[in-house]
Amino acid sequence: MIPVTTLSGKNVALFGLGGSGLATARALVAGGALVTAWDDNPDSVAKATGEGIATADLRNIDWSKLALFVLSPGVPLTHPKPHWTVELARQAGVEIVGDVELFVRERRAHAPTSPFIAITGTNGKSTTTALIAHILKTSGRDTQLGGNIGTAVLTLDPPQADRFYVVECSSYQIDLAPTIDPSAGILLNLTPDHLDRHGTMQHYADVKERLVAGSKVAFVGVDDSYSQRIAERIAQAGGKVVQISCRQSLTNGLYAEGSKLLRAEQGVARILADLDGIATLRGSHNAQNAAAAVAASLAVGVAETDILKGLSSFPGLKHRMQPVGRRGHVVFVNDSKATNADAAAPALSSYDRIYWIAGGLPKAGGITSLSAFFPRIVKAYLIGEAAAEFAATLGDTVPYEISGTLEKAVEHAAADAAKDETGPSAVMLSPACASFDQYKNFEVRGDAFVTHVAALDGVSMLIATATGG
Repeated sequence: MIPVTTLSGKNVALFGLGGSGLATARALVAGGALVTAWDDNPDSVAKATGEGIATADLRNIDWSKLALFVLSPGVPLTHPKPHWTVELARQAGVEIVGDVELFVRERRAHAPTSPFIAITGTNGKSTTTALIAHILKTSGRDTQLGGNIGTAVLTLDPPQADRFYVVECSSYQIDLAPTIDPSAGILLNLTPDHLDRHGTMQHYADVKERLVAGSKVAFVGVDDSYSQRIAERIAQAGGKVVQISCRQSLTNGLYAEGSKLLRAEQGVARILADLDGIATLRGSHNAQNAAAAVAASLAVGVAETDILKGLSSFPGLKHRMQPVGRRGHVVFVNDSKATNADAAAPALSSYDRIYWIAGGLPKAGGITSLSAFFPRIVKAYLIGEAAAEFAATLGDTVPYEISGTLEKAVEHAAADAAKDETGPSAVMLSPACASFDQYKNFEVRGDAFVTHVAALDGVSMLIATATGG
């Protein structure tokens, strides 16, 4: 745990007592803050109270006495409208922050030179985060991995000069971290997502920009127009920018040509690594992820030889293009983390014959942007609320069935793939949708897929357990 000592003796209100919120409350109390916490869920309040954390309805407290208000990232700050606690904080002139901001303040107070790599982007950030942490760990460094990847940042070990932090940051977390200042900040890409919480694409991009704008060195993917403009603005303001690309050669920066990663300086490029044969880094999207990971690792002092060892031994990320089982010529792929069409595209581009399980809670744009991959899809198995919409998009182009449930989709897709003698094929869960219509989150959905695959006759599982990876 990282005790939040910078607020010792000060009155702090906190709203949101889910996983990261409760962890934040514990860290504040451990650091000596005078915390009053609340949540709309009575069970969450009861749990916090049971741990000795002071709780009270924040409508009934004196906001004028507060030094800070800590908001959980899942609670609306601006859109579709500010949460009622946000309105109360603003009326009282109380600063609003989140757990990542508390972390960066503790780091500045106790170990400002400790290497801090922060990663954001619409797609690929979890793989990049996990890959960087893996490279650092395999090189023998004390590595702390957390943030949006699933481990609350304040549950990590306290800052020390030789301790490396690798933190995945969502747009919600960045919005609540006004002074975020990584040693190396990575922005991979920007495509429309979370617009219900940010209002417009421009506002979403502006929030993401804060992470790299505050970095000692900014690593920016330049394959979309929003990120390209962000890179240009940081450079014009005198910041240090390293460009990343998986679509174009660069004069300066790191880029991919097929499976090769090249580093260019003043127009002279040399090959740093070749991803060919690394199954967990398959596809052009992973070339971008790897390029960003390599660049950031170099920036914090990792030797090229150690980076190459880390790349070749990377075990991959659970729920992201994760091969989980095999039966004959059929591989079963868990890509549950693909919660929008852009996130599903990499997996669909990486296999030639796909029995595609898609659907869930649809996002804006549906799957129309995936039409270039439709020739790879032998048949689609549609689940959840998006089934009818996706069926209309597929039309006569791709054979499909409305399976309804994931269990039925796995059963039917596996049976159809077993009869396919054309060549190697994949039964793939790459939903292009959020999970919330049928599952608590994409992790639970992915675990369910693994369970259904394991229940099939004759499947050799490629992971240790149904929930491992």
